Amino acid sequence: MLSQNASIQYNDSLFFEYKGELNKAIEEGSTSKIAKKYVQLGDYYHSVEINTQAIEQYNQALSIIEGGFPKLEADIKNKIGLSYINLKNYAKSREYLNGSIDISEEKNLKQQLALAESLVGTTYEKQGNYLKALDHQNKSLELYTEAKDRLGIAIVNENIGSVYEDLEQFEKALKFFTISNTVFSELNHKARINVVNNLADVYRKTGDYENAMIYTNRALKLAELFEDHHQIESAHKDLARLYALMGEFKKAYDHRLIYEQLQEEGFYSQNFRQLNTLQTIFDTKQKESEIALLKQENKVSEANQNLLIFGVALLLLLSGISFFFYNRKRQESAKLQAYEQKLLKVELDRKAIEEKKLQDEIRLKTASLSKYSLNMAQKNKMIAETSSTLQNLASRSSMDPVPKIKSLARELDKSLAEEQEWDEFMSFFQEIHPQFVKQLSKRATSKLSSTELRLAMLLRLNLSSKEIAAILRVTPDSVRVARYRLRRKLPIEQKQELVNFMLQF
Repeated sequence: MLSQNASIQYNDSLFFEYKGELNKAIEEGSTSKIAKKYVQLGDYYHSVEINTQAIEQYNQALSIIEGGFPKLEADIKNKIGLSYINLKNYAKSREYLNGSIDISEEKNLKQQLALAESLVGTTYEKQGNYLKALDHQNKSLELYTEAKDRLGIAIVNENIGSVYEDLEQFEKALKFFTISNTVFSELNHKARINVVNNLADVYRKTGDYENAMIYTNRALKLAELFEDHHQIESAHKDLARLYALMGEFKKAYDHRLIYEQLQEEGFYSQNFRQLNTLQTIFDTKQKESEIALLKQENKVSEANQNLLIFGVALLLLLSGISFFFYNRKRQESAKLQAYEQKLLKVELDRKAIEEKKLQDEIRLKTASLSKYSLNMAQKNKMIAETSSTLQNLASRSSMDPVPKIKSLARELDKSLAEEQEWDEFMSFFQEIHPQFVKQLSKRATSKLSSTELRLAMLLRLNLSSKEIAAILRVTPDSVRVARYRLRRKLPIEQKQELVNFMLQF
C-alpha cells in the first residue's frame, strides 16, 4: 500500500501527465483525441471524488464532438450521469442518461445502452421508486446477457438484489446476490467484496446470525486482500452490529472502536487527497494565468481577480473542512461514550429480566405445589370422614343405610368434579406465563385438547410424572401415555426432552 505522501505524489504525477497530454492534443488539433483527453482528465477527478470538476471536463469533451462520435458521446453522457448520481442530483443524472439511451438505441450500441439502463435504475432506487428501478435493471440484464458481458451481468444482478433488499423481499435478494457473487468470484473482481457484504446484510436482517457472521468475515478478508479501506471499515461496523444482536457486547464494542478509528482515518485521508488535488488545480491555474499574463498584459486585472476568487474559495474550503473535522471528532467521541453507557444498560436490563423470570417460576411452582398439597389433604380428610360414616352405618342394624350412602356418593362425586381449582390455577398461570398457551397451540401440528393443555402447563412447571398423576387423579402410567400423545402433536425432535421443549415458551 502506498504511503500518504507517495499517494499524493502519484496523484500529482497523473494530473500533470493528463494535463500535458490534453495540451498536446489541443496543439495537434485532433477533435476525437482532444475529447478523449478531456474524458481522461474527467476520470481522474472522478477517481478522487471531485465530481463537479469531473462533470466540467466531460462537458468540455461533449462540446467538442458535437454529435460526430455517437459511441464516445454515449459513453460521456453515461459518465456524467454517474457523477450526478454521486452528487445525489438524480433528475439531472437521468437527463444525460436518457440522452445516452436515445443515441445507443439509434446506433445499436448495446454496451452503452446496458450501462445507461442500469444507471437509470439506480437513480429510481435511490428515490424509492422500486418498480421503475427493477424495470430498468432487468432491461440492462437482458442486454448484458445478449452481449455475454459477465462483469455487467454480475453488477446488474447485484443492483437487482439491492432493490429486493430495499423491498424486504429477502429470498429474491439472496438469489440475485448469490448469482452476482459467483460471477465476481470467477472474475476475481474487487467488486465481489460489496456483494459478499450484501449477502451478510440479508442473513443478518433475516435473523440467520451464523451465516451473517461467515459472510461478514469473508468480506473483511477480501477487503484486506484488495486493500480496500472503505470496505474494511464497513466490515468492522457490520461485525459490531452483529455481535450486539448476538448479545456479545464486548466483541461488539471492540469492532465498533476499530470502525470509529478507520472512519476517522478515512475521512482525514479523503479530505486530504481532495485538498491536495484542489491545491494542484489552483497551482496549475496560477501558472497558466502567469503565462497568459506575459502574453496578454491587458487581461492582468481579470486574471488576478480569478486567482483571488479561487484563493478565497480554497481558503474557505480549508477552513470549513477543518471545522467539520474537529466537530465530527467531538461528536464521535460523545457518540462512543453514549454507546458504552447503552451497552452497560442493556447488559444490566438483561440480567434483571433473567433474575425476575427465575423468581417468577420459583414462586409459581411453590404456590402450585402448596395449593395442590392442600387440596390433596382436604380430599384425604373427606375420604377419612366418609370411611368413618360408613363404619357407623354398618354398626347400626336397625337403620336404613341407603339414603345416607347415596348422600355420601353425591358429596364424593361433587368433590371429584370440582373444577374451581383449575380455574384458579389457569388464572394464576396466565399471570406468570401469559403467552404460553397461545404459543404452544400455534406450534402444535394439530389442535390440543383441554386435558393436553393442562398436562403441558404442569410440564412447564417441571413437575414429575408422579406429581402430575396425583394432581390429575390418574395413575403414573396414564400420565406416560398422555405425555406420548401430547409429544406426537408437537414439532419436537426425537432426542429432545418434552419438558425442555415446554421450557422454551
